[in-house]
Amino acid sequence: MKKNILFFIFISGLSFSQQKNLKITDLQPKTEDSTFPVISYTENPVVEHKINTFLQVNELEYVPDSGSNPFKLVSTGTTSYFNYIYFYGWEKLETPESILTIGIDGEATGAYPEAFSDWKSFDLRTGNYINAQDLFQADAVKIVEHLIEQKVEKRVHDFLAELKSAKDPQAETEDQIALYEDCSTGQSLDDIRYFFGKDKLTFVAGRCSNHAMRALDDLGNHEVELTYKELEKYWSPYAANLLNGSAKIEKTSFRNKLYKGKIDGKYPVTVLVSRFYSADNPSGISAFNAVYWYDKNKKLIKWDGQLKGNHISITENDRYDDELNQWIPRAFIEAEVNGNKITGTWQDYKTKKYLTLELEEL
Repeated sequence: MKKNILFFIFISGLSFSQQKNLKITDLQPKTEDSTFPVISYTENPVVEHKINTFLQVNELEYVPDSGSNPFKLVSTGTTSYFNYIYFYGWEKLETPESILTIGIDGEATGAYPEAFSDWKSFDLRTGNYINAQDLFQADAVKIVEHLIEQKVEKRVHDFLAELKSAKDPQAETEDQIALYEDCSTGQSLDDIRYFFGKDKLTFVAGRCSNHAMRALDDLGNHEVELTYKELEKYWSPYAANLLNGSAKIEKTSFRNKLYKGKIDGKYPVTVLVSRFYSADNPSGISAFNAVYWYDKNKKLIKWDGQLKGNHISITENDRYDDELNQWIPRAFIEAEVNGNKITGTWQDYKTKKYLTLELEEL
């Protein structure tokens, strides 16, 4: 016990030393509906650039310094989600020294308005987004998912027992019982949100209700806390070094990475892998979404890709044809991942001309 206490005191003390030069302010122009974090980290400008780029491209669909108002798309409902998105506030959480976790609160309005809370965590040694899957040994991911599922299942079970034992149940109680009896408690690290604390990792599993049934759902989202000590035997080498503040940086996965390079050897581009869907099929093929932009014009272009082994296949769509009821492609990409580099070809759909593609992880 004494050893564990000393370990967490050590971690806590380090957190102030490495993060003392890190500052977070509001991205301008700030309004009551656009309170969004922007990072200043004089100790490492590259890390600062990567974190700000990820946040603004991923959350606002805005490339830094590409216009006067970063909130134009989200505030007018013209992002790829076609929702109005408002950001009401952010918070920097207390974490181990090498980790930056920011909580973001807001509201998304599509068919219905709905408040949201989300958390983004970054490795301050590299500026990379921290993926939950990278924190655990490959054969331990299912174990951790099961631990989360068990805790969610118990929470739902205990509340069901409380509802069923009510002596004077309200009229809506039967509807609540039906809601929780049908609740799926299975969890996947691909979908679950999470945030780091001083000595624990909190997973936030989705609620049992859809929007229409939200009023019946007294439990809401399920917050599952697991201490670093509980998870210690499942950590990957990357997570162990990250939490210990070690300068040794292990290789992490392809997901949520930023890459920089050139098309045809002369057109500078930047790529963000924005969404990754782990392979859960005999073929071993994982799907992913990405966006890229030419550094000159900073307009986001979408990629829909597949990864099998180290080979990447990507379709870059041009437009949607209403008459044909299908997307018309602009280009196809075939490439290989080799360490922190991606090399391959970009083929124009119309002319069939091939151009080289060379990318390197930022």
